[in-house]
Amino acid sequence: MTANELLTVKQQFGIIGNTESLNTAIEIAMRVAPTDLSVLVTGESGVGKEFFPKIIHTHSARKHNKYIAVNCGAIPEGTIDSELFGHEKGSFTGAIDSRKGYFEEADGGTIFLDEVGELPISTQVRLLRVLQTGEFMRVGSAKVQKTNVRVVAATNNDLMKAIAEGRFREDLYYRLNTVPITVPALRERKGDIHLLFRKFASDVAVQYKMPAIVLDEGARILLENYHWRGNIRQLKNVAEQISAIEQSRNITADILRRYLPNEEYSVRTLSGGNDSYDNMTTERELLYKILFDMRNDINELKRMMTEAMSGRGTTPQPAPAPQHEIAGLLPERREVVASRYEYEDMVEVVDDVPSRELTKDDVQREQIIRALQRNGYRRKDAAQELFISERTLYRRMKALGIDDNTK
Repeated sequence: MTANELLTVKQQFGIIGNTESLNTAIEIAMRVAPTDLSVLVTGESGVGKEFFPKIIHTHSARKHNKYIAVNCGAIPEGTIDSELFGHEKGSFTGAIDSRKGYFEEADGGTIFLDEVGELPISTQVRLLRVLQTGEFMRVGSAKVQKTNVRVVAATNNDLMKAIAEGRFREDLYYRLNTVPITVPALRERKGDIHLLFRKFASDVAVQYKMPAIVLDEGARILLENYHWRGNIRQLKNVAEQISAIEQSRNITADILRRYLPNEEYSVRTLSGGNDSYDNMTTERELLYKILFDMRNDINELKRMMTEAMSGRGTTPQPAPAPQHEIAGLLPERREVVASRYEYEDMVEVVDDVPSRELTKDDVQREQIIRALQRNGYRRKDAAQELFISERTLYRRMKALGIDDNTK
């Protein structure tokens, strides 16, 4: 592919940059366009993956037919099969009429499946069949239909990790990944960052009829060395903010720094997001463990009470006491059960202090303390009993105010 052809494609789709990795991705898209091979575009969020399916479709033999882009992550799991493959009238509540799906509508053209890693497993099975045989069935129908579509998929997820975790089918991955295209992150395109910033600043200036902002040398160096976790989307956001807010059109490094999030804070925020997800999973597993333990405790109490009552049944029964003396007998009954089975928790049954409703944190705190006590306050052993990592246990102990001396 010549330099002029490459430049023509960039101008046609508004792609700015001359980094070797970007040029390589465009060249692969141009070479695979005349074929019907499936393409998988990978890259971080905000790098511009959506341009490559358009390049492939525009330079293919299908360019006069439909091009449909579908964001798989934005469609609810309960309706995604209907959206992709269509449905028959009455197939589910609200299906008042038959409807074509995207694969039927795009027959003869190209369909772009963005965020393909978010597809549920059941939909992945249907998609695999379409890719292999071109056949599909509408929801609620037994009739097999044929379609002839070119599938281009994109994701910002690590699909190999998703396969290992059972969230993505391995056979579908290899079917989609016939031709892989990797779009580089913005931090890997340092030479293009200033060009993109000038383009975004110029667009804002033209739209709102104001002078365009200009970066001095210090600001340009800071711009090129920033990490840009949000990639091109974040860069455009910063250019628009500065253009709209700053009165001075000459931007220094100090001014630019005010609009760039602290990188340490960004790392901590991202890490915290993952920990939040881990916490939700951990809390759910911990609650299951608590429920099972509570059930076992209840069964044990039932067994103890049954044995206690049966033991009393073998001894001579005293004469029936008057009704007003029953209350006086209750403490004695409690002491018999406790002394016979030495079950220390039974002593806490009666308490004059008004009870309050337990929160989820109270239940988790009690469960963690019990696990620590049973394991001699060895965190590693307690974490294994609770089915969580030692790091997660330490974090939960800190959040709930539990230390190694808590009884």
